[in-house]
Amino acid sequence: MSIFFHQLVTDGAKRWPDNTALSHKDQQRTYAQLANDVRSIAHFIKSISQLSYSRVGVYLPKSLETATSLFAISAAGKVFVPINAVLKPLQVSHILSDCDVEILITSRSRLKQLARVCNSANALKHIIVIDQGNDVSVNATIHQWPEYTAQNAHQVELSHTSSDMAAILYTSGSTGAAKGVVLSHQNLLYGANSVAQYLENTEQDNILALLPLSFDYGLSQITSALCVGAHCILMDYLLPNDVVTAVQRFKVTGLAGVPPLWSVLMKCNWDRGDVSSLRYFTNSGGTMPKALLSTLRQTFPHASPYLMYGLTEAFRSTYLDPSYIDSHPDSIGKAIPNAMISVINEDGIEAKDNELGELVHAGPLVSLGYWNAEEKTQARFKHINLQAGHHHLPRYAVFSGDWVTRDKDGFLYFVGRKDDMIKSSGYRISPSEVEEVIYQQPKIIEAAALGLPHPELGQGIVIVYRSENNQSLEHQLATLCRSELANFMQPHHYLQLDNMPHNANGKIDRSLLSKQLKNTFNTD
Repeated sequence: MSIFFHQLVTDGAKRWPDNTALSHKDQQRTYAQLANDVRSIAHFIKSISQLSYSRVGVYLPKSLETATSLFAISAAGKVFVPINAVLKPLQVSHILSDCDVEILITSRSRLKQLARVCNSANALKHIIVIDQGNDVSVNATIHQWPEYTAQNAHQVELSHTSSDMAAILYTSGSTGAAKGVVLSHQNLLYGANSVAQYLENTEQDNILALLPLSFDYGLSQITSALCVGAHCILMDYLLPNDVVTAVQRFKVTGLAGVPPLWSVLMKCNWDRGDVSSLRYFTNSGGTMPKALLSTLRQTFPHASPYLMYGLTEAFRSTYLDPSYIDSHPDSIGKAIPNAMISVINEDGIEAKDNELGELVHAGPLVSLGYWNAEEKTQARFKHINLQAGHHHLPRYAVFSGDWVTRDKDGFLYFVGRKDDMIKSSGYRISPSEVEEVIYQQPKIIEAAALGLPHPELGQGIVIVYRSENNQSLEHQLATLCRSELANFMQPHHYLQLDNMPHNANGKIDRSLLSKQLKNTFNTD
């Protein structure tokens, strides 16, 4: 296996030089071309900064330049910080300042938007713009994205190791300012190989990358493709039907999404062309509603569904083998390759079968912690010495903050977030269990069950939803819940929204909804 992140490209150029590595719109780069591009940009980055491990931010939509930048930053001996393209200047400013970004790669139009916040990022010394245009007045030195040139394409020598930091990925910040998760080269490479292994990726695959590259799940579409010589198609779509066109045009074999994205895509007209090329689809970032999964399976009858669970702090933890979808439909599966998973109860010991506990992840996928946040790191990353089967878990593990159970056959079941669990009338209620019932109503597009302060119950359950044609479904949902849920799990209020707020990774922003609706049961 490669030692450094960028060697996914250089090793690929040796093994599959003429295979198409990346596509974006009508542009394509073979593995050999991409390796040359990466070395050229790495040489340029090294020429303007000699500091090892300095942070380089990339604030761009998905493009060949974006992907090339990430590998070039690694090849230059620096740390890449992908910044979600949908973030606003204030959020970008937090990231630039929090991890002391020295170099920023962006476009001139985006730099204009950032001009008022760039000067407050004290460490920012250089800005590389990928396009032509009028200069923007900032304190940092502005450089033009260099042409890819063969004479610059020699390898930059590094003295780093695989355990050194390679990237900082910022979480969505749904519980406050975004936190930077520090990943090593080893984390990224083990993750790529683990995913490619259980998805059975080969150089014959064409993988469509729809998710943000600042999201570990999105970045994984590139890394898992490149480690096997496959083709990754980069796409920032404007209309959902563009995805239908791309699947057919590129004969896509692998497609990844989160539940809100899948919900939107299932409203598209997939019958207008051939989608038989799709070999698998994957879901992470939230529980897949059963009704939505059923629709996906009907739409893509030749594709295997992979339901996955992960966290940025350890990339990916579990997946459900497609052969168990029907027999274990509620399970998040078992550990992925290279992951060691344990369930720890509230007494701090290994949970028994079917006993509630926190999912704990150990092994080479566990990140290096949070950037510039020692207290938060110590709260989540802990030393343990537990025995799992015949093996002792490594002493360094990340505590996920997620409640799960494990059955006698080793299958894991997500119950809910420790901090999202609803506590009503003394009962602990899983939001996902309530939401699963809500999604049985076919006109629901998105829904979230929230526990909000209630003067008598502790927390009352509020259902926030988005429906087809913005139709009010309160009566239908209340009837459904009375039929399917225990009395203590009954929602107390239903709220239909025209638009559901999402965080930068496309997940429903539960924290924002909770703040906006916190006075729902206030009788003052």
